[in-house]
Amino acid sequence: QVQLVESGGGLVQPGGSLRLSCAASGRIRSINTMGWYRQAPGKQRELVAVITSSDRENYADSVKGRFTISRDNAKNTVYLQMNNLKPEDTAVYYCNAQLSIYYDSRYYDYWGQGTQVTVSS
Repeated sequence: QVQLVESGGGLVQPGGSLRLSCAASGRIRSINTMGWYRQAPGKQRELVAVITSSDRENYADSVKGRFTISRDNAKNTVYLQMNNLKPEDTAVYYCNAQLSIYYDSRYYDYWGQGTQVTVSS
């Protein structure tokens, strides 16, 4: 009923930039918080950045000043602009949305399929 589709990952050199996008579609009634998480090989999934429905942003300390999260509510889309990328940013990046669907006022977590970001020279 709901899909989150990510795009924008790829291979980039250290110091480079990438912009991730995640579009939510389906029988969506309302979206609360949207965010990005990442998981590197052998590590647990961790929060990168989240943005609330009132546009309050929160970032992991490791990406503050380099990454910027934003959203377009008309398009049910969240973005992650990543600048000055470092090799340690290499991971699979997952989009998350807390949303409710029509005829159900409860909010649930939905996840995208993930997009690979590799930072290497």
